[in-house]
Amino acid sequence: MGRFTGKTAVITGSGRRKGLGEAIARRLAEEGAAVVISDIGASKDAATPGAMIGATEEMEAIAADIRAAGGQASTCVCDVRDWAQVRAMADQAVATHGSLDIWVNNAGIGYIMKPLLEVSPDEWQAVIDVNLTGAFFGLKAAAEVMAAQGKGGRIVNIASQAAKSGFPHAQAYTASKHGLVGLTRSAAIELGAYGITVNNVCPNHVTTGLGAWQNEYFAKVTGAASVDDYLQKMAARIPLGRPGLPEDTAKAVAFLCSDEAAYITAESMNVSGGEEPH
Repeated sequence: MGRFTGKTAVITGSGRRKGLGEAIARRLAEEGAAVVISDIGASKDAATPGAMIGATEEMEAIAADIRAAGGQASTCVCDVRDWAQVRAMADQAVATHGSLDIWVNNAGIGYIMKPLLEVSPDEWQAVIDVNLTGAFFGLKAAAEVMAAQGKGGRIVNIASQAAKSGFPHAQAYTASKHGLVGLTRSAAIELGAYGITVNNVCPNHVTTGLGAWQNEYFAKVTGAASVDDYLQKMAARIPLGRPGLPEDTAKAVAFLCSDEAAYITAESMNVSGGEEPH
């Protein structure tokens, strides 16, 4: 029996191979949870290019892998910018698996990076819509179902080191992640009465598919001799000597969703190898 046997978890933005969402879904499934793999499915507009989103086929393949390994998994195409779609996904989780116990807000835009003077209003709004408003929609939808079920629940937002510190070329991203700290603190106060905990996980850089794009971008911006040079300099400033791995974030999420973390709420947990100490 795993820690999450009999529980259902929705993980937004989990439809890309080697992403944080996939790692989180696999970890929860390995420990017994029925997981809902969710992503936007296809490009909708300039803010959601095909190379940066989880396509329906990729979502289905991830779910199939989890089932082949003995886990339970279903899929749901969902644009987290659309409240009706997010709320419907919460209901679908219950209809498919019997309950909704864990919700992980992982969907995010981390690929609109530009100098401040070059960022357009539309680009700013696109990041806020997914990273902050989308997380609010997920939190609200999950809380409505969990409160009605009457047995508590766990909500975890994937924030970032950028929820604690500022970074150049990432104004909207950093603002959205800082916003998650405030959202989490307020929601935790209100939802505690229902036995629902709300927390953030704040990883430092992780070389996922998105992370690889960021490596290329910031290696050029910082004048590094190469991507390897950029990564070596990054590792040198991290006390544990390496950037994060998807599994590091997945383990932290699993802990916060477990009974061991029943008395932890409103927190923003750093998973940064010591790079972000506050």
